[in-house]
Amino acid sequence: MVRPRKKIDLRKTLFLLPNMITLSSVFCGFESIRRSAVATSDADFQKAALLLIFAMFFDILDGRVARMTKTQSAFGLQLDSLADVISFGVAPALLVYQWSLHSLGTMGVVGAFLFVACGAIRLARFNVLSMGDNGQPAKPSKYILGLPIPGAASILMSIVLANHAAGSDLGAPRFALPMLGVTMTLSFFMVSTVKFRSFKDVKPNTRTLLFVSLMALSSVLISAALKPAFVLVWLLAVYVLLGVGETTLHLVLRLTRRQDSTPPTS
Repeated sequence: MVRPRKKIDLRKTLFLLPNMITLSSVFCGFESIRRSAVATSDADFQKAALLLIFAMFFDILDGRVARMTKTQSAFGLQLDSLADVISFGVAPALLVYQWSLHSLGTMGVVGAFLFVACGAIRLARFNVLSMGDNGQPAKPSKYILGLPIPGAASILMSIVLANHAAGSDLGAPRFALPMLGVTMTLSFFMVSTVKFRSFKDVKPNTRTLLFVSLMALSSVLISAALKPAFVLVWLLAVYVLLGVGETTLHLVLRLTRRQDSTPPTS
């Protein structure tokens, strides 16, 4: 008697797709680490930074694929965070250390490690806040608590790429302290309570059009005054400043409301 063949559940196999994309991001991070570790020229650091762009592409793609195929899972959330620690924590930290911070000795090691540590803490907090009561990933919020680790990594990566494109020497020892300051500031923002926009609710209205127009105009000015490669650095810096500004404004408004609601003492 011939046993009937079991039908393959294609839906179950779809769960592999976003996870394979996430592992592609891990590979890019790993290759970036390998290249940074043996880099001997600015071109080598550029290649290591470019690999992080590919890692970021896969990081964006895996979430979109998971939502399109409705295969979001707690496993995927945890795997994505582990991938982010490698590709956007260890990889950019080693990149900026080998490129600039190594000239500061122990201080440079501490600064690079602080970036990794704060990135890991930020991801752990994100996972806790993203889990629903049923153990499944919750619906994305309008704001993200703390600077996302891909955003922090993008700033470091964009500085390295802009330096190479402009033929500058920002990796020289005399710029090591400012780079340490940038690295530590990004580390602080990752574990802070500053709320950054997730852009999940962006709608084509007048305010959005004005903001995009302003960013386009300022990017043209930055490109003309410096180099086109610095436009990405500028846009990422604006994203950080936007989060800090909105959080400060909300805090001031909250304090004002609290003072207005407090009854006057006789």
